[in-house]
Amino acid sequence: MTIRVRTAHTADLTPAELDAVRGLLDAAFEGDFGDEDWDHGLGGMHALVHDDSGLAAHGAVVMRRVRHGGRWLRAGYVENVAVRAGARRGGLGGRVMAELERVVDRAYDLGTLSASDDGARLYSSRGWEPWPGRVHALSPRDGIVRLPEEEGSTYVRTALAGSLDPAHELVLDWRDGDVL
Repeated sequence: MTIRVRTAHTADLTPAELDAVRGLLDAAFEGDFGDEDWDHGLGGMHALVHDDSGLAAHGAVVMRRVRHGGRWLRAGYVENVAVRAGARRGGLGGRVMAELERVVDRAYDLGTLSASDDGARLYSSRGWEPWPGRVHALSPRDGIVRLPEEEGSTYVRTALAGSLDPAHELVLDWRDGDVL
């Protein structure tokens, strides 16, 4: 089986490629993937893995702002990671993450993501660490709002900013839908 890995910015993906990615994500998340989830993964770099059957895996990294210790950092936020059902447990998620991590490590102050229980194993095995501190978002209406439901599922990867002190909270920029 031939495996091809490609990275491309959203602007460089064809409508057919975007449709294939959306279809993969809809199927992988079994009805729990909406338009706002889709929107969160646009505007950044995508890693696409194709096999002989077509698109087998995808992930994206988009820029978000995260405040830590009084400083706003550029965060490479990983979104929309999925592997086609028949291709899981074959290393394709790791191939996607390797491409996204290359982008994070060279272009961002840190990497962040919100992990599902299934995804957490992959991310931990690749050196992503659960954030042990508090997680907040900057709400347009209520200011800084704590997100206790995201504590424990928020993962970080040190990049250009170096290590982060968990005594300082992470405050993520606001976005529609799920903040994380």
